Amino acid sequence: MSAHTQRTEDERTVLVTLVGGPADFPQAQRTQRVDEATARQKIKIKYYGGYQHFEPFDETDGGSGQPSRTFRWTGFTKIAE
Repeated sequence: MSAHTQRTEDERTVLVTLVGGPADFPQAQRTQRVDEATARQKIKIKYYGGYQHFEPFDETDGGSGQPSRTFRWTGFTKIAE
């Protein structure tokens, strides 16, 4: 790969902010970096015996030139036993 096509980790990832859901959902999990493909689909996070579901809502560059995306909580499913 040439120096002109080489990308840094920040360029291959998107800063994601998760909004909504349980009030006690850990703040540390509400902001994370995910790969570009993941940032275009639903995100499912294991939490308290089930999954919290978030869907893409808004995409911006956050004024920093780095892509960022807001995901809104859409529901919860239990883990099947």
